[in-house]
Formats: sequence, C-alpha cells, structure tokens
Amino acid sequence: MQDIAKLIDHTLLKPTATSNEIRTLCTEALEYSFYSVCIHPFFIKTARQVLQGSEVRVATVIGFPLGMSLRDVKISEAMESVASGADELDMVLNIGKVKEHNWDYVRREISGLVTATPRSVHKVIIEACCLSDDEKVNASLSALDAGAEFVKTSTGFAASGAVLRDVELIRTATKGRIGIKAAGGIKTLNDLLTFVKAGASRIGTSSGVEIMKEKH
Repeated sequence: MQDIAKLIDHTLLKPTATSNEIRTLCTEALEYSFYSVCIHPFFIKTARQVLQGSEVRVATVIGFPLGMSLRDVKISEAMESVASGADELDMVLNIGKVKEHNWDYVRREISGLVTATPRSVHKVIIEACCLSDDEKVNASLSALDAGAEFVKTSTGFAASGAVLRDVELIRTATKGRIGIKAAGGIKTLNDLLTFVKAGASRIGTSSGVEIMKEKH
C-alpha cells in the first residue's frame, strides 16, 4: 500500500484558527509524517518555526476562498507567502472569468503567479461544484498550459467539496499530465483511497489524524 501519510496535506483553514491550533496541526504533521500542512498565509512563519528541520512542507492559500482578488494582489500575496517560508501555493481561480469563458485571463492569471514564484509548487483551485463539465475541463487545461503542477477540486468552503466524477473528468481531460488534489469532505480512509484510485495524487483534509488512526 502507498504511504498514506505522504498523500495528505494536513489542513486548517477555518476563519477562527489560532496560533496554538496551527502549532498543534504542525505537531500532528510531524508525528504522522504528513506531506504538508495547508494553512492561511498569516500563519506561515508560525508553522515554519514548528516544522524547522523536518521534511513536512508548508502549503498556503492564495486568493482564498473566493478567488476574486485582483490579479496583482494574488501575485503579491504569493510572493510574500514564499518569502515567509511557503513551499506550495493553492490559488483560487477567478471563478467569474471561468464562467465568462475568458480563458486568456484565466491562463494569464495563473502564469503570472507561476512566473513570480518559480520555485514553488502551484495548485489551481477550480471550485468544481460551481462549474459545468466543459468549464472544469477548460479550467484544468488552462492550469496545465500556464505551468501549474496541480489542479485542486475545491476550497472546502463552497456548496460541496471533492466529487469522484470530477477527479476522473480532470484526469481524462489532462491525460495525466498534471497532478490532481482532491479536497473538501474527505474524512475517512475509504474516502481517501477511493479518490486516489480515481486519479488524485494529493488529498487535502482536516481529518488526517483520524484517517491515520483508522489505518492502524
């Protein structure tokens, strides 16, 4: 069996998160050897302090959760996050531009962020529950064309989270040329394994500890 822990971005993105809760999250990530913690930019330096010297990476969110920030603001947020110690950037697309099918804007926004932070891993959150199938496909292909490393299904703050069919659709459309992060509502070991089988190569979840306890 795959190393389950290395698939997990151990996540705490609730708006009431405190520094102590972030420290606990990072301590859990160290204990279970999760791939990363996924946190708000405000907490990057706190996470770095706890994770210093470990292999656990720091992921943060950009333009979260609505994706409607100005493009230059997203790029600035990404650059400052990297300067603070973030390794991976989970960026929310401008969903309005996706709904308008303005694919040139969508690609330019992603590529601008990728170019500004070339050493980072970039995950593009498409908020799949808001999109038609054609929009999911074109948003995913835009992320691929713009140089992102992952498409991420969801913020976890919209009407629904990860859906198996969306992972399968993204995998088929991109022909396996980009990673897929499934996030939102993945709470059990069976959930995780099912999404991985469907094509996800990373799992965003706030239930990582419970999943690992279930595994053992």
